[in-house]
Amino acid sequence: MPADERVTRSSFHDLTPLSAPRPMPVLPTRKWTDDQWERIQRGYQSGDMDEKWDVFTEDNVVFLHRSWTGFEIFEAAFVPAEGGGWTIAGAMVESDPERYGGSSAMRSALMLELVLSAIVLGEDATELRTRLVELATPTSSNTDALPGVVLHSSIGLRSGT
Repeated sequence: MPADERVTRSSFHDLTPLSAPRPMPVLPTRKWTDDQWERIQRGYQSGDMDEKWDVFTEDNVVFLHRSWTGFEIFEAAFVPAEGGGWTIAGAMVESDPERYGGSSAMRSALMLELVLSAIVLGEDATELRTRLVELATPTSSNTDALPGVVLHSSIGLRSGT
């Protein structure tokens, strides 16, 4: 899909809305520029199995779905920011642990910002990636979660689109 073509809900098959929506008490505080908001509105469609996210916008609401399952994980409402740009005014996250593993409010806010930054905008997002790895809670069967595994399973890769 050309980079300037807009991704829409109809670009995907079998999308499932939030089954157990929960308001996010912690939101990303980033202020996106008008150019970044324009790019976010064009969305992102995964191109292969290593890409984990599909993203599209309707009005000023951004919907973020896992690419393999079609499950919606985040829904974020953007508003114009004072002085220009855009911020997230409110967001919902999937709270069903079968769809999105029990994460903290801080990790959910970080994931939302990271997917928009690294996947949709194609930014390096090194600081966000580092914070995600730091917040990862090792399981009893894997106490030394490798950063690459945490990042790949959470955000996946981004194609060169």
